[in-house]
Amino acid sequence: MERLTLVIGNKNYSSWSMRAWVLLAQLGIDFEERKLRFETDEWDAGIGRLSPSGLVPVLWRGGVAVWDTLAIAETVAEWFPDRGVWPDDPVARAFARSACAEMHAGFRNLRANMPMNIRSRHPGKGMTPQVRTEIDRIEHLWGEARSRFGGGGDFLFGRFTAADAMFAPVVMRFATYAVTCGPVASRYCEAIGAATAVAAWCEGARAETEFVADDEPYAQPPRP
Repeated sequence: MERLTLVIGNKNYSSWSMRAWVLLAQLGIDFEERKLRFETDEWDAGIGRLSPSGLVPVLWRGGVAVWDTLAIAETVAEWFPDRGVWPDDPVARAFARSACAEMHAGFRNLRANMPMNIRSRHPGKGMTPQVRTEIDRIEHLWGEARSRFGGGGDFLFGRFTAADAMFAPVVMRFATYAVTCGPVASRYCEAIGAATAVAAWCEGARAETEFVADDEPYAQPPRP
């Protein structure tokens, strides 16, 4: 099989890039990383060539491009059927796909008010009644997955799957904005933070120095 190349944005900000990167890395699927930093000449020069949608992430295998994180997860499951992208049990797999689709399409208040910003801490910022409602829904999803399917390990379906990759940026948001969670969600957040691929992504995010104002609503730009 031809080597995979994953095109991503800034690790500190790009939640969708994180999902695809963490999925591949945590499941031990070899790939080359190609980063295009937001609001740079690098982005302007590369995004039109490397992304059919003009967005990241994009997974390339030879001349085949797959864009959008959920499409990447489904395609990787086809290319690497032995890696366990989805749970083996069909009932668990249906739940996992539904939870991922809900994450993919929903929780807009959380996204807008608590953008991913791994290297910063803004306790209490962004919390609104609408955001709290969405957080409660996420906790319910996590709790149901853990109680029904999570007996074989610390992740939503026991072992790490695409569902954990999809919710990993939410865990990052909870840390940045000091979101209070119940015991099940708190333990799950700890498990995600300790995952090898998540820790590696966060290390890369903290090493970045670029400041993108649109992604930093609660911070002042650094002084020159």
